[in-house]
Amino acid sequence: MEKLFCLGVALGMVGGALLVANSYKARSLVKKSQAEIMDKVNEMMDERLKAMDGGEGGEEKKTAKKK
Repeated sequence: MEKLFCLGVALGMVGGALLVANSYKARSLVKKSQAEIMDKVNEMMDERLKAMDGGEGGEEKKTAKKK
C-alpha cells in the first residue's frame, strides 16, 4: 500500500512538472506564485529582524554604528 502511494506521488510530481514545462499559462502562474511567496517570506524576515533588534529603533542603531 505504501509503495503504491509513493509511486502515485512520484508520478504526480513528474506529470505536474511536464504540465508546467509545456504550458505557458501554468509556467507563468508558478512564477507568479513563487514571487508572491518570496515577498511574504521577505516581509516576515524583516519583521523578525526588527523584533530581534529591539523594535523600530534597530535600523537607526545600525546606521549610527556605521558612521
